[in-house]
Amino acid sequence: MAGNKSYTIVEYFGGDDGYRCGYCKNQIGNFSHGMWSHTMTVQDYQDLIDRGWRRSGKYVYKPIMNKTCCPQYTIRCHALKFQPSKSHKKILKKMSKFLSKGELPQDQNEGEPMDSVCEETGPCEPSRPLEVKCPAVIDLKTETAECPNITEGQKEVSDAAPTSSETSRKDQVSVPDGRTTPKAGVGADTSRPPCRKAKDLRKERRLQKEQMRHNDGASPIVSPTPTATSQTNQPKPLEDFISESSTENSPHCLEVRLVPVSFEDPQFTGTYEQSAELYARYQMAIHGDDPSECSKSEFRRFLCDSPLEAEYSPDGPEVGYGSFHQQYWLDGRIVAVGVIDILPTCVSSVYLYYHPDFASLSLGSYSALREIAFTRQLQKQSPKLSYYYLGFYIYSCPKMRYKGQYRPSDLLCPETYAWVPIERCVPHLENSRYARFNQDPDAGDARLLKDVGRALVLYRRTVMPYAVYSRKRKGSSDEAEVTQYAGLVGQDCAERILLYRA
Repeated sequence: MAGNKSYTIVEYFGGDDGYRCGYCKNQIGNFSHGMWSHTMTVQDYQDLIDRGWRRSGKYVYKPIMNKTCCPQYTIRCHALKFQPSKSHKKILKKMSKFLSKGELPQDQNEGEPMDSVCEETGPCEPSRPLEVKCPAVIDLKTETAECPNITEGQKEVSDAAPTSSETSRKDQVSVPDGRTTPKAGVGADTSRPPCRKAKDLRKERRLQKEQMRHNDGASPIVSPTPTATSQTNQPKPLEDFISESSTENSPHCLEVRLVPVSFEDPQFTGTYEQSAELYARYQMAIHGDDPSECSKSEFRRFLCDSPLEAEYSPDGPEVGYGSFHQQYWLDGRIVAVGVIDILPTCVSSVYLYYHPDFASLSLGSYSALREIAFTRQLQKQSPKLSYYYLGFYIYSCPKMRYKGQYRPSDLLCPETYAWVPIERCVPHLENSRYARFNQDPDAGDARLLKDVGRALVLYRRTVMPYAVYSRKRKGSSDEAEVTQYAGLVGQDCAERILLYRA
């Protein structure tokens, strides 16, 4: 990872003042701690987001969970275990149909939640976070009830045979007034055998046929072994759905390019103007921003300026760690850009913007699925990089619950910083906006820095522990602030990150 001479340097701002919430529109209800990061190692940022922090440009912030109007819980998806849901498959097939047949869907409001991952807060304008505009989401309980293991073959067999309800309709006869009445002998007749399920009857008939063929000397029908059945029932992986979009002689061609966020990179600088224009068009059309709010300077501050230093490691991915733009090129032009951070154990989604003309393709959700597949690809090169972070999960805002559809996923406990499966968290959030997910009453913050004197400080261009700094600055009144800061970043970061003191 980072060498001995690599440091993270931050200025801590505290979090006493409330500002406008982009979710519930409360004018002063949003509270967060903030730090301006001059530079940051990827390991430090990994440790910070695992304690509830999040970056917007070079500004790093952490919601004050028990005080803010809309608590924001860090959420991560287990990329290796992810299976696309029915709605995810629909989005992937919609893209495949567009690329192969050139048919652009007409419904502009169909299932596009991921286009509005706007979680920006900043030191310059803390009173105006970007507004979040999302359509309705799928109920979490519905997603949980879905069974992804049913195969198309099983569905065809099920559809081919009449169901019990269809059988009952055949046993009914019409009467002149339009009503139906059971045939004689059908119904609560104790002399008749009890009703049986159609699938049991089909199974019995199949076994009888097999037995008859075997007795006649014919080759018996060999039922698949349990091993073969389990292989047949394996759901199609995410990568197969994505690869179906790439066919020869298609009217459209979609290519995803990974570009490092660096003005020294020719690929990034060569596409900067096009990317900035796309961002402005997206912000004005989708979020209703004024042109002055999505200028090139705003674009650079929000989505190009990053505190993360590019790093490479022998056991890391070939592309290295740091901040990247994933550009979606359709027929030679950029139609969407996903901003991501590649960190030691995860790919962290920062933002997505796209051409409004292609809103019906659900590019937000599509890009999230592509980023999960990309995480799985990186994991083959770096085994510990196996999670996909979707930012914040906000249960109190119904439009922001969609991130819980990417399962299996965990939420971060705001008190113990332990990861808890989302299924165990939702019942607590139904009762209260703020909730402690770790149900062990004795559990606490295992990485809390108990000796604030060990926190590192950058003072007059010299690195020193806070204990040394406080002796040099006799009468200094910032101990309470530094203690709060050290508690928020945890022991590991407090002993590595340099807290700037003027």
